[in-house]
Amino acid sequence: MANDQNNSFRDRIVTMNEDGKRNWIYANKPKGKYYTARNIVGVILLAFLFGAPYISIGGEPLLLFDIIHRKFVLFGVVFWPQDFHLFVIGLISIIISIVTFTVVYGRVWCGWACPQTIFMEVVFRRIEYWIEGSGDQQRIRNNGEDTFDKFWRKLLKHFIFILISLAITHTMLSYIVGSETVHEYITGSPSDNMSVFMAIMIFTGAFYFVFAYFREQVCSLVCPYGRLQGALLDNNTLMVTYDFKRGESRGPMRKNEDRSLSGKGDCVNCHKCTTVCPTGIDIRDGIQLECINCTACIDACDGVMERYKLPKGLIRITSLNNVEKGEKFRWTPRIIAYTGLMVALLGVLVVLFNLRSDYETTILRVQGSLFQKLEDGRLSNIYNYKIVNKTNEETELSIKLISPEGEVQLAGSNMQIKKQEIIQGAFLIKLANDQLSGRNTRVEIGIYNGDDLLETIQTSFVGPQ
Repeated sequence: MANDQNNSFRDRIVTMNEDGKRNWIYANKPKGKYYTARNIVGVILLAFLFGAPYISIGGEPLLLFDIIHRKFVLFGVVFWPQDFHLFVIGLISIIISIVTFTVVYGRVWCGWACPQTIFMEVVFRRIEYWIEGSGDQQRIRNNGEDTFDKFWRKLLKHFIFILISLAITHTMLSYIVGSETVHEYITGSPSDNMSVFMAIMIFTGAFYFVFAYFREQVCSLVCPYGRLQGALLDNNTLMVTYDFKRGESRGPMRKNEDRSLSGKGDCVNCHKCTTVCPTGIDIRDGIQLECINCTACIDACDGVMERYKLPKGLIRITSLNNVEKGEKFRWTPRIIAYTGLMVALLGVLVVLFNLRSDYETTILRVQGSLFQKLEDGRLSNIYNYKIVNKTNEETELSIKLISPEGEVQLAGSNMQIKKQEIIQGAFLIKLANDQLSGRNTRVEIGIYNGDDLLETIQTSFVGPQ
């Protein structure tokens, strides 16, 4: 590549200078089809993020991750700890999907769907453009004298940043405890829920710090996903790439100049691609850790190419092999393996989801308890039960002994269970001596809704030697 002779830019990250101090990034606002598309995607994702806690399906929230009560709701479907295997497989499927898309399309997640990027580029940086002007104007103002104009703009900007951080915190809390509970926290006194109030303040401060000060360094220094690029990307991965064969050597455009005769490439060395980059890199140096595939440099470069009547696509989404060898994208064994694994996991998830029962019952014989001899000569064992109702309907269940013949006696009048509720209780199983097959007799218990058998559970009945 054109930059192989000088790789000093890889010795440190862009946001740090040679003295180890912070280089503040003043990214200019790009303009083009990719920027427009990314804003549309960002607005849709933000609308979903802030609106989802207030949407309900069948009386249940669209999304809820109630860690305290171990209740998770995905698109109106409630998942309890008994469904944890579904959650694990779903999480693994999401991870494999992200890995697969990274191998094929690079860091498309980082530039187009990551919450850090969405909030930074669609919300916070746009507020800066609105209040303080372009990136160049921000740099001039910050490096200039302290004036009242500079003060009130900074004050207004950071005040809005704090309000947005507070809104993000309350939204995240709504995904954990529900929007109604958050409304109670807001309308109530902080002293009534001091621990919650302190948590809100801490997370609000964290969000404010990230988006007001730490910013792109989250992607470069903290995010582990970005560090995985070296292991996931290869020369066939589609990503934002500078066509150095076409662009080099660089040089400004002269009037009526024939660049091919003067030995110049299509890059006019305008640095527009650098000034719009939210992480401050120069894409012309090659593939870099800090690049999040946001495509801002593509829009900036295409605008310059159009102005000078040169072909667009000097910076484009392509693979390194396409630039160097002219090879088109092809399916490699690694891509096929990741894709096959992803499809298999999704298939297993769909099958298990369809097999998921509406009721989950756990029956355990009380530990340490022995059999009891009744007055009529029969023997009894005591059991504990726990039943989870995963439906949105209230019903009355019953426990019956399927085999061997015997009697079930509940420690209570009925088993009325409300929607999305867990009930617990105890019951006795009474068997005659001639029904026993030894020290431990296998018994089969049925959970019924009226005459409908919902679930069959096997356990043991302890008798005499």
